[in-house]
Amino acid sequence: MKHLIRKLEHFAPLSQADRCKLEDIGGRTETFEADRDLVAEGERPRSVFVLTSGMAFRYKLSQDGRRQILTFLLPGDICDLHVFLLKEMDHSIGTLMRTTVSAIATEDILGMFFDYPRITAALWWSMLQEEAILRERIVALGTRDARSRVAYLLCEILWRMEAVGRTDGTALRLPLTQQELGEALRLTPSYVNRLLQELRRQNLISWSGGVLDVTDPAGLIKMAGFDPSYLHLEGAPEEIQRHFAEMESQE
Repeated sequence: MKHLIRKLEHFAPLSQADRCKLEDIGGRTETFEADRDLVAEGERPRSVFVLTSGMAFRYKLSQDGRRQILTFLLPGDICDLHVFLLKEMDHSIGTLMRTTVSAIATEDILGMFFDYPRITAALWWSMLQEEAILRERIVALGTRDARSRVAYLLCEILWRMEAVGRTDGTALRLPLTQQELGEALRLTPSYVNRLLQELRRQNLISWSGGVLDVTDPAGLIKMAGFDPSYLHLEGAPEEIQRHFAEMESQE
């Protein structure tokens, strides 16, 4: 659960007891090969899952069978925290590569809400980040040109991976195909290929063997018009941190 803990610590200050609790709630693990569904639309949710390794994505299928990728799930991400409230899934979650998830029992989730306020606050921020990522995707599809859409998405994934310690400098393992990038950004695979070639020619990225290296982060940020503030990785507001500090002093 180390990636989940590292992610949540961006949102709220966790105590040692909080970290121990998060380490303890990881239940059985399950591994899925690439191009498999963790859960399909219409299925009854089994439990809350945390990605511990690999990469997955949320998606919807249109009536004519076209796939729209909604968001990408990285190590430390929860899919989905509120899932036990649903009678059936309203979207599917598939894998991009060999992916391992850890199940969290519903009673553990509810228990944390009542007994671990720091974890609860961090989980709220995590859900806020998920909503912000969806909003940013809508803005990207509606207002950005194709080149800046691709640049923005690569920046977002780099920032999110870095936040959970899954990068080597500016390099990260990213097994996305041109088809999958197109399904996330509403672009054809051939157009995505031309755009990636352009980014390579401008020495903004290198990408081979499933490893992306953002060789010029500043240049890619400028091309994307990327502002990472929507990822909410800067930590809790000062008043929230003061509140938790006061709680700490009373324990």
